[in-house]
Formats: sequence, structure tokens, C-alpha cells
Amino acid sequence: MEAFASRLLSTFEAVEAVVHAWCVLPNHYHVLSTIPDLPKLIAQMGKLHGSTSFAWNGEDGERGRQCWHRATDRAMRSQEHFWATLNYLHHNPVRHGYVSKWQEWPWSSAREYLAKQGADEAARIWKAYPVLDYGAGWDDASL
Repeated sequence: MEAFASRLLSTFEAVEAVVHAWCVLPNHYHVLSTIPDLPKLIAQMGKLHGSTSFAWNGEDGERGRQCWHRATDRAMRSQEHFWATLNYLHHNPVRHGYVSKWQEWPWSSAREYLAKQGADEAARIWKAYPVLDYGAGWDDASL
């Protein structure tokens, strides 16, 4: 996952996007970003998905199998939406049972976020912009 996370972040960097938060899990990922040229990013993401699908299918001897499904973009409607999204994204490894605390997951921006914000401010943001049912159905195991 380290290699994919690096390629993912490089793809955003190449189109001069500002990545606010990110998380890569074994079967999906999330990125919260400000993107100056969405069509350019979509084209680059297509290349990333195509090359990783080809490589993973080759490793598994499964040529033609689709690895990536349902890529979506959502505009942030408010500061509340932004912070709830950031909390959801960092909480994703906990939600899926991989770790019990955000900072335990190595393939996300959670550690950097906590170091930058500080524990008290991160806790305040978590309480002010709770996840609750936010994102329900986005990345359920059945997808």
C-alpha cells in the first residue's frame, strides 16, 4: 500500500492540487483536496487506475478484471462539510476495524494532521464536526 499511496499523492501533486487529508485502505481510498483543474486530475487518475489495475491483474493472473469502481467527486458545501469529511476520512481505518486509533494507520495523513493541529484542537474539531452517519454506504464491505 505504501507504493500506491505514494503514487496517489504524486498524482495529486502533479496537477498542483492541495491535499488536505488522505487515507488508503486495502480496497479503497479517500482524498480531500482542493483541485485547480478537475478534468486534468481525472485524466491522471485514469492513468493511475489503469496502470495499477494492469499490474494487480497480472499479479493475480486475472486479466480483464476491473479493480476500480465508482470514483466520485463531491464539492464541499461549507466549512462544516469540509471538517466532517476530514474527520470521516481519518476515521475510516477505525470504521473498517483495521486499527483502534487514527494515528495507528500508516497509510493516511492522520499522524501529520494530529501533529499539525495538536491533540486538543483535533479533539475539538472531532466534537464540533462529528462523523455520525456521514458517509454511510460509501465504502461498505459489500462494494
